[in-house]
Amino acid sequence: MYNTDIPNREELPSTAKLIRSTIIAAIVALVLLVTVVMPAEYALDPTGAGRLLGLTEMGEIKEQLAEEAAADEAAQMVAVNSSADQTAAEVSEPVMAEAVEEPAPASEAEVAPAEPEPAPEPEIAEPQWQDEVRVVLTPGEGTEFKLTMEEGAVARFSWVSEGGPINFDTHGDGGGQSISYEKGRGVPEDEGELEAAFTGNHGWFFRNRNDNDITLVLRTGGDYGQLKKML
Repeated sequence: MYNTDIPNREELPSTAKLIRSTIIAAIVALVLLVTVVMPAEYALDPTGAGRLLGLTEMGEIKEQLAEEAAADEAAQMVAVNSSADQTAAEVSEPVMAEAVEEPAPASEAEVAPAEPEPAPEPEIAEPQWQDEVRVVLTPGEGTEFKLTMEEGAVARFSWVSEGGPINFDTHGDGGGQSISYEKGRGVPEDEGELEAAFTGNHGWFFRNRNDNDITLVLRTGGDYGQLKKML
């Protein structure tokens, strides 16, 4: 049987070469960790390279999915006890008729002038929406809509989930910045105003956690450029 020859000491790499190779490998691993792994897995992008490569948004979606899964698991473990509504019978007391005083003669009492009736309050017009989208989501499916907004701009919104409640995450990103405004789980509808914390894209991520299809209707208006469908 032929055995491989044992290499001479001169053929083995020196300690300095091994240390240098180890340092280079550690630097490469650190660069990959900061520019690829952290943005893609944890939505952490200290260098901004992850957002340029489209990895930061992938990490944000993974974080949202992980939070939703944890919340769903916790909700299944907690028993919800419903309390019966208590209704109290209201007993109305008899109203005693007040005695009507006869008006005094004109010579003894001054006749007060009749007060004018208040003018009816003007009706408040319903807000006019600039955009309206309607999308059907199957069980487990998600979608994302964002508005292009300048810093300080305010947009109005109203959305409703027909067929069951929905999970949502209101957030924004742009210029290397990101922000989470509000999150909700099992919400049937919502409305209000969205003020941009910085110039960029601001909007909503929705996910259907029901066992059936739902129809999401989103209406927007106010100070923004356009409404974009991201997912």
